[in-house]
Amino acid sequence: MRDRLPVLAAALWWGSLSTVGFMVVPMLFAHLPSPAAAGAMAARLFEAQTFISMACGVLLLVISRRRHAETQEAWAQAAMVFIIGGLLLALLAQYGVAPRIVARQNLKLWHSMGTVMYALQWVCALVVLWRTAKR
Repeated sequence: MRDRLPVLAAALWWGSLSTVGFMVVPMLFAHLPSPAAAGAMAARLFEAQTFISMACGVLLLVISRRRHAETQEAWAQAAMVFIIGGLLLALLAQYGVAPRIVARQNLKLWHSMGTVMYALQWVCALVVLWRTAKR
């Protein structure tokens, strides 16, 4: 079980980012009656996604080293930068960018920043999944 847990956590992280960002949120804007309603629901979904990202990332960090081992697991050595990068991107997007989008401050700039950060987090999660599944 311990050998499969990194792949499962990485798959949940990448899959949830893919589902929320590329399927669910666009569907909200296509089918809800107003952009304001879709935006409010999207903000809640992205917040929930941040918690999923944090849980998966922290789990990956915790299991990256066996108890009393001096070195990290092989998959962790190859993925550590991307795990930490993805976690930082999730936190920055949620607590740095999202409040500015909700407050409608320079909306084009902050929405673009949030989109880029989400895409980079998606890439980080994909690399982590790729490296954990490689074994």
